[in-house]
Amino acid sequence: MTGPIGVFDSGLGGLTVAGEILRRLPNESIIYFADTAHVPYGERPLEEIKGFAVGITRFLIDRGVKSLVMACNMSSAVALESAREAFPDLPILGVIEPGSQAAVSACGGVIGILATTGTVESGAYTRTIRRLAPEAEVYEQACPAFVPLVEAGLTDTEEAEEAAREYLEPLLLARARTIVLGCTHYPFLRGVISRVAPQACIVDPAEETVNELQKVLLERGLRAGPGERKEHVFFASGDTEGFARLGSRFLRQEISSVERAEWGMDLFAAQTAASRER
Repeated sequence: MTGPIGVFDSGLGGLTVAGEILRRLPNESIIYFADTAHVPYGERPLEEIKGFAVGITRFLIDRGVKSLVMACNMSSAVALESAREAFPDLPILGVIEPGSQAAVSACGGVIGILATTGTVESGAYTRTIRRLAPEAEVYEQACPAFVPLVEAGLTDTEEAEEAAREYLEPLLLARARTIVLGCTHYPFLRGVISRVAPQACIVDPAEETVNELQKVLLERGLRAGPGERKEHVFFASGDTEGFARLGSRFLRQEISSVERAEWGMDLFAAQTAASRER
């Protein structure tokens, strides 16, 4: 079926989901939105994040997406149900449910969650995991330095490894056997996390979310065929050049252009700079 898949995050992190979509669903087109004007989401009020997420959802729907992935744990935690209620005809997926399901079935034992401060405060992972496995022992750890490290491209540095040691220490002391990367930025730090916790089973919700997306597209007859024209479009609400440069590196394919989407007076009255000039 013609129509792109919408994917959004506060910045680079959602490219872990976008990249998995491009790899596993090569006939599909995507529209990616990076809210770089407001990254990181992790320290922001939950209601503000909900407003961002619902507004970006509307922006992507206006551009004809056939399905949408909130490739952001904070948005999934606070805005997923609101977006589904506001746009009931569109299949909208978050990353917390698929990640939680994978965590429950990974290695057993204690489950550790690495996440942003906001996601930890929301308690979304603990609630979801305990709904699936009521006896599960879950520890959540806020990692405020991780997103800025990723956004700066400092993913394989001594600074990143020091932060990983600090954040993983309480989880390892609690004997966590499974570590969930509870922010879509964190897979870019998987190398240092694996070095600090070499015995842990690491769960990447991005991979699990694309598994769920495949099922939804197939069930609803929304899969693109091999003959359909592919076009990938990227928007950013803030820095576009930096996003294109680092995004190309993290996506492992060139992002040749990024369109600027600006905030308006409405909840999210975004439009490209080019359309403003017309």
